Amino acid sequence: MDAAGFDQWFDGDCFGFLPPGSDAHTILLCHSRRVTEKTLTVADNLPPRFKVDRTFLAEAAMLHDIGILRTNAPKLGCHGSLPYLAHTIAGRKILEAEGYPRHALVCERHVGVGLSATEIRAEKLPLPERDMLPLSLEEQIVTYADLFFSKNPKENDVERPVEKVSRTLAHYGEEKVAVFDTWHALFHAPFASERDKAC
Repeated sequence: MDAAGFDQWFDGDCFGFLPPGSDAHTILLCHSRRVTEKTLTVADNLPPRFKVDRTFLAEAAMLHDIGILRTNAPKLGCHGSLPYLAHTIAGRKILEAEGYPRHALVCERHVGVGLSATEIRAEKLPLPERDMLPLSLEEQIVTYADLFFSKNPKENDVERPVEKVSRTLAHYGEEKVAVFDTWHALFHAPFASERDKAC
């Protein structure tokens, strides 16, 4: 399925999990489209030596947050049982069950700039104790792009400034900022604080 197909799929029933027109559907679709737009802009601005699977990139960006449907996040219209952070592993399970193993890894690895098993254990996070770090170029691009967009309905159509992304990551350690800075040096693309069209 190509990116347009996934966009149409979102306008449908999302594997039967998400009623079209619901708050969760509207929020997730808007966020996913914005992240997808940025990932493709990043890919299109990379030096030629980088070989990006553009189709996979667009698909993975559209699907990266599908796991929120299983979480308890009422402000996002989600009324599942899992803590919000567990949307990473929930997304992996959903997509593996649907036959998308590569996309599933993007779901698991996209939070912040990634999580190590050491962090998960030390912080007692509600996740399996394994590395959840973006490894492939495509995983890193989706993770980078996701940092610029909130799912808060009041601001999910506005791209965060780089400075705000850095400040947010700094709460979790300077090593997180260092990873972001490395990515930004390679991935930075034209910034759009306001989109021309609504979600």
